[in-house]
Amino acid sequence: MTKTKNLILKGRPITKKNSQRIARTKNNRTFIIQSKQFLEYEKSCLWQLKGQYRGDMITGQVSLKALYWMPTKAFPDLANLLEATCDILEKAKVIENDKNIISFDGSRIVGKDKDNPRVEIELIEALKIQSN
Repeated sequence: MTKTKNLILKGRPITKKNSQRIARTKNNRTFIIQSKQFLEYEKSCLWQLKGQYRGDMITGQVSLKALYWMPTKAFPDLANLLEATCDILEKAKVIENDKNIISFDGSRIVGKDKDNPRVEIELIEALKIQSN
């Protein structure tokens, strides 16, 4: 029997790739860090997940459907939104590893909701896929 989990992350969905900064070490080496906006979004999502997700971490294969509602008509790249969402779910220990996501069926940017931007997530634990 498959298990389904529904989660809602409120706030403007932000991508990681479009929100990076260059930083320097004391030795003047450069590296990439996430923007303050993404780090704040990630922190908010982690708190929301802590309050919403009750249960064991999903360790097997999973199908993910993410519906994004943006505050404006300026839409980011869906693939980058999905990457950020997957990384947040992994960091929150909802899923063990985002490499276990085998499907993004139905994921899309739904449209604009100025007053309630969010991502609605449906996780379905998948049946084990047989490999030959």
